[in-house]
Amino acid sequence: MYYAGLVSEYLKNYAKTRLTYRADFWVEVISDLLFQFTNLIFIFVVFMHTPTLAGWTRDEMVFVYGYFMIPYGIFSCFFNLWSFSERYIVKGEMDRVLTRPAHSLFQVLLENVDPPSLIGSMVGALLMILTGMNLGLSFSPLDMAVLLLLIIGSVLIYFGIYTALTSISFYSDAPTGILPLVWNIQSYGRYPMTIYNRFIQVLLTWILPFAFVGIVPAAYFVEGKGMQQMALLTPVVGLITFLIGITLWNIGVKRYRGAGS
Repeated sequence: MYYAGLVSEYLKNYAKTRLTYRADFWVEVISDLLFQFTNLIFIFVVFMHTPTLAGWTRDEMVFVYGYFMIPYGIFSCFFNLWSFSERYIVKGEMDRVLTRPAHSLFQVLLENVDPPSLIGSMVGALLMILTGMNLGLSFSPLDMAVLLLLIIGSVLIYFGIYTALTSISFYSDAPTGILPLVWNIQSYGRYPMTIYNRFIQVLLTWILPFAFVGIVPAAYFVEGKGMQQMALLTPVVGLITFLIGITLWNIGVKRYRGAGS
């Protein structure tokens, strides 16, 4: 109840801030939608030159992209760690966070919550519905339960990877570190793994498991892809990645000695 109350208060403060600067809110929403629209256009351009991509049709790839947008939008909303190093390490705000009783990571996440990102998740769900109808896919109650479980697993993968990488900030005061590089790599997870060489396949599946935030779990619902069993590993991979991220964060916090250390 204590943490639930904190979530409520942080969201109230966010709403008050956004109501003060409403134009900024809508600019952010529109810019996010334009970014996602650009990625969608890229898929259509690719399929103007080829009927299939490693055995996947255009509608199947748009379906995958729709799934990819859902966990990414949730992650961007509730697990935004992009500016952590510059704000909390370089500027010393981590000292303030550590004087409070709530878990440090919980506070940091709530201070950077970004609800407009959830619109991307809504657009992703709409793309899944529309392309699913074109593909003749039907979702039973069991499929909906599996979809929810897969999405949770994908969100945990995002969270675990970026929390682990953000924890490096406790050892270095670089403003962004390697986050921009990894952010670019994550988009590879929405394409078939077979279009990459063996090293990239292993990297995206078992080291930085971004394949489990896009192509693999989405393939559970597309017939003939042979990845249904692998897709069910998504929650397991998510839980393992989550625990690694939390562990590295806690180790980093213990190492932290204050601003200027």
